[in-house]
Amino acid sequence: MRQRFEGTDNYVATEDLKVAVNAAIALERPLLIKGEPGTGKTVLAYEIAKALGSDLITWHVKSTTKATMGLYEYDAVTRLRDSQLGDERVKDIKNYIKKGKLWEAFEHQGGRPVLLIDEIDKADIEFPNDLLQELDRMEFYVYETNETIKAEIRPIVIITSNNEKELPDAFLRRCFFHYIRFPDAETMQEIVDVHYPGIKNKLVAEALRIFYDMRKVPGLKKKPSTSELLDWLKLLMVEDIDADSLAEKDPTKLIPPLHGALLKNEQDVHLFERLAFLARREGAARPGQ
Repeated sequence: MRQRFEGTDNYVATEDLKVAVNAAIALERPLLIKGEPGTGKTVLAYEIAKALGSDLITWHVKSTTKATMGLYEYDAVTRLRDSQLGDERVKDIKNYIKKGKLWEAFEHQGGRPVLLIDEIDKADIEFPNDLLQELDRMEFYVYETNETIKAEIRPIVIITSNNEKELPDAFLRRCFFHYIRFPDAETMQEIVDVHYPGIKNKLVAEALRIFYDMRKVPGLKKKPSTSELLDWLKLLMVEDIDADSLAEKDPTKLIPPLHGALLKNEQDVHLFERLAFLARREGAARPGQ
């Protein structure tokens, strides 16, 4: 029976996202997911694995990550040191080969695993090209042991990108692509309901109004994301801040309470402080008109 992803109880998947996931599974191609930070790209891989009853193998890419690390790493330095010490382990070179995440996924036993290659755009520009053949053929060669590692079952490959770098065309051709659009208010309400069932509707409505108004402010360096909205709502509940307090129209309180959950750099805080100052000055000028 063909595997299909229909979302989970903890993850609100839009119809177009479900179509993209299932298309990538059917085509047996990597699914390249892009979108704003905080829109659930990484979490998606976890939820796909949960929904399909598959094991998840994660490879979190850093700026120093090389594509070969996903295949294997040969520790020649340790082998040389052990040979100088007369260690018997040096007779078998396999003792000095560390399997990478692709090797782990290719050899996985017990069903089709989900392989997450997270934030591929953090690595060097050559990183995606260096994985083309391995992801296409689902095999690679180990020179030190003269063996070919081949996947018996193609893993479901999920690749995320924050658009920090353009990915090569040759790499893009081998992927099924989906951009996670920022959720509209209705979808966001569903997401909030999943995470905080029973939360007061009035509080959510006012919080969402403020949240989307903040995202529209021109000049904002980092727009608050879905994950930051959820953190903010949690703090509002912990501090027992109600909808009426949020809705207060006092221009001196233009920055919402507990804004540190939403605004993540000093430029954006200063921007809102300037807007509050201008609102106060405009309010002060009116009585004398």
